[in-house]
Amino acid sequence: MATATLTDTESFIEAQFPVSKISKESYKERKANRSQTLNGLGKWWGRKPLVMIRAALIGLLMPPSDDPKRDREIFLKIMTMDEDGLWKRMREADGNIRYKDAFELLTEEERARFFDLGEVEGGKAIHHCIDADGRDEKKEMKREIQRLAFRRLSYDEKLSYADRPEQIDGPSEAAWEEINDHLDTDAESLSELVQELGERQFGHAPRVGDAFCGGGSVPFEAARLGCEAYGADLNPVAALLTWASLNIVGGGKEVAERVREAQKQVYAAVDEQITEWGIEHNEKGWRADAYLYCLETKCPECGVDVPMAPSWVIGKRTNTVAQLEMDEEKGRFDIHIEQGVSKSEIDAADDAGTVQNDRLQCPACGRATPMKMVRGDQRGQNGTANDLRMWTNDDVAPRPDDTFQERLYCVRWMETYTDADGSEKTRRHYRTVTDADRHREEKVLHLLENKFHEWQEKGYIPSRRIEPGNKTDEPIRTRGWTHWHHLFNPRQLLTLGTFNREIQAHSGPKVGRVASLLGLQTTADYNSKLSPWSATAGKELVNQVFQNQALNPLFNHGARGFTALDTAFFTDVEPYNAAGSGHSEPINATSTEEVCELWITDPPYADAVNYHELSEFFLAWYEKPLQRLFPEWYADSKRALAVTGDEEDFRRDMVESYRNLAEHMPEDGAQIVMFTHQDASVWADLALIMWAAGLRVTAAWTIATETDSALKQGNYVQGTVLLVLRKRTGDDTAFTDQLKAQVEDKVRDQLDAMRALDEDEEEPSFGDTDYQLAAYAAALRVLTQYGSVEEWDIERELSRTRSNGEQSPIEDIIEEAVQVAADHLIPQNFDSFQWKTLAPSERLYLKGLELEKHGEYRTGAYQELARGFGVREYKPLYASSRANKTRFKSASEFGTKQLGDEGFEGSHVRHALFAVHEARDQDDAQAGRLWLRNELPDYWGNRKKLIEVLSYLASMESVAEHWEEDAKAARLVAGAVENDHA
Repeated sequence: MATATLTDTESFIEAQFPVSKISKESYKERKANRSQTLNGLGKWWGRKPLVMIRAALIGLLMPPSDDPKRDREIFLKIMTMDEDGLWKRMREADGNIRYKDAFELLTEEERARFFDLGEVEGGKAIHHCIDADGRDEKKEMKREIQRLAFRRLSYDEKLSYADRPEQIDGPSEAAWEEINDHLDTDAESLSELVQELGERQFGHAPRVGDAFCGGGSVPFEAARLGCEAYGADLNPVAALLTWASLNIVGGGKEVAERVREAQKQVYAAVDEQITEWGIEHNEKGWRADAYLYCLETKCPECGVDVPMAPSWVIGKRTNTVAQLEMDEEKGRFDIHIEQGVSKSEIDAADDAGTVQNDRLQCPACGRATPMKMVRGDQRGQNGTANDLRMWTNDDVAPRPDDTFQERLYCVRWMETYTDADGSEKTRRHYRTVTDADRHREEKVLHLLENKFHEWQEKGYIPSRRIEPGNKTDEPIRTRGWTHWHHLFNPRQLLTLGTFNREIQAHSGPKVGRVASLLGLQTTADYNSKLSPWSATAGKELVNQVFQNQALNPLFNHGARGFTALDTAFFTDVEPYNAAGSGHSEPINATSTEEVCELWITDPPYADAVNYHELSEFFLAWYEKPLQRLFPEWYADSKRALAVTGDEEDFRRDMVESYRNLAEHMPEDGAQIVMFTHQDASVWADLALIMWAAGLRVTAAWTIATETDSALKQGNYVQGTVLLVLRKRTGDDTAFTDQLKAQVEDKVRDQLDAMRALDEDEEEPSFGDTDYQLAAYAAALRVLTQYGSVEEWDIERELSRTRSNGEQSPIEDIIEEAVQVAADHLIPQNFDSFQWKTLAPSERLYLKGLELEKHGEYRTGAYQELARGFGVREYKPLYASSRANKTRFKSASEFGTKQLGDEGFEGSHVRHALFAVHEARDQDDAQAGRLWLRNELPDYWGNRKKLIEVLSYLASMESVAEHWEEDAKAARLVAGAVENDHA
């Protein structure tokens, strides 16, 4: 979303930003999952895409010229997002368009030149490169076919064949000539360009800081580009991840080899110890790589011990299930494992789960008992309590009289054998738990108990209490677990503790020890009592704890054997040689004293992630070794100091943080604040905070950064706002009426400037909602340039706790700006006068059809339109609200429903839709005309509006199959209404 007029701005990003392409590149990077550059270091929530950080940094450093279109071309060349850059990225990725697909993309002339179409039975055979004589000539012709076909692909299709920008060495030689010519530089690499632009602007390489550095995206990318990078975070886990991003990922291949060697030594030592203990091998010499455990509790109705699991399916690829058999004598169930069962047995095991809808389903008596009754939940003065015993520090397993027991019910063994060719192979076997397995479990418990206090004292296993909190209350309330080590069973504690012991005993390089600690962090994520077992086909394994942003105790869980921990422990990252330097530290944003020209931050505003709580899961494992590695650091999450929420205290903390950053930034410096776009109140609060901190908004853009996730129920706005700010130098006072007039002008100027940039472009820089969002930022640009507003008390606004529905003055300004944009953004070929006579819900529906015309099916885009038009109830308009398949209903899909006297149901647009339905249903355009004439009392006064609406509906004919017949009918009804006479 653009926010500045395209003249008199201080940097490219304050004038324009190709949000569409950067969004697509960000999405591609996100979809790489663990192959993302920093993800292999360890879990952190909400890492921002590196390509977005790179674009933001280049955008801040690149000066605008008086030729905005050429500026954009040069920016895209720097980012390798132009045609030649994409082609280079495709070749680097060894991308290859199949000849069959390439053939379809070529012209007739090109097909004749490159292909021989031979007649064969049932069709044509394609023989390629018919004119190539030698090998080199054939190779060159193949490349030309690829180049021609690649050019014809859409941007999204090109990305599917190309590397990410960070995976190549930058623009081509030819591109550098154009870049240098336009920017008056002499660079041959991105780091040289950044150095030159930094020296021109600041006198030295840019110093880039992030005071909420999280997973380290900003400091890492800044250092990789040649900046002096600084990362700070109150949380030491974030500071450690950032240190690793700078020194391990950014350390190059030599450092990566040292890290690998150090981790191999630790891994081998742990393997040797576990093998010596004999706790993972059976009598056949097989080694276990997975253990499945479940809770067990007495049925309150019949007293039988019931093993607990939502499903007894173990593997859908191997067709493995657990089957319960009642042992009447012992009053409990035996659990038998069957591998290779039928589809019907799989379905039966799925239905036989003993926990259904948060109820214990007893297979002995058939009774269902709510889980809250099993726990003995009761509401007291201090909230919900229950009958569960609170575990003590010395507990590593349930006591015999605890409500919930823990039971091993399946082991997966790895058999190593030699095949007929003499090659060593492995195969897996799921087996019922035997007495020998139970003896090994007892040995594990005995080994752990003997080492427990010593290991806690030395920091090999956690000793920290779980402090109550939004997310940490759950294991305390539902299981009685009070310490972090309670989230791991004895086998997991013994294995992870052995890893930690060997890491701390290792005397190798610091990068190796840090990498091993982070390997331990990931190993704990995949080897806890909160680690679910995945039974899906092709993925029968123990999954990670943090598949979402919570600490969810499970009824059944998996534990990985040692050999299954290699992928978690070893640091799997692609090394880079960072051109710049960098450092990180755990410190509050209000206290940092680092001076940076550019601050890029992602504060925890209105954030659903409780970083300070969740990170304690990891910190509990390495608080002591962390302080040995970094004596100047603390090893506490500093939960009491964490900036959280969105109320009065939060706003004041944020003002203090950003005022400090502004004070540690020169007059010509700039900031970018990132936040998740939600609604006007979020923008208003952020604006108030930045305003009070002495900053002014100069631009804002929204980048789509989130992938769709099956863990999310429903659809969410998937955008990150980049709010660009500079120090406010003026101290003028404005009046509210003056502000409103200026905002109205600024919105219109901004939208017109954006449209001018997007003329005649097949790949537009701005999507439909970007124009709408421009209004938000235009309002803030006007507002924050003033030192004060006569009628407003900033201190009062910061400290107010607003009631539901109450809006701040800034929200009022923003919403009026959005309304201006709604009036200004008229669908193509729609009469501007008639557009202004439509109600907000009518405009929303018609603009929704325009989204569909443009191929926009993201739910967030439709939500954004609804916000822009101020329409709160719009779900009845949806034909589908599924992720990436969202659209509004056609006339036939509305049918006879949702007709009424008020709101959209009684609107002219709704009546026009029903007229189309009637005309199509009766195969007579006059039926539609008569409906409008007879049912609308103001038919004659609104005939021109109805014709305009019907003509617009008719324009949907070529958009989608579900509109084809309705659009034809709409055209006929429009003609009938136009020819109607009194």
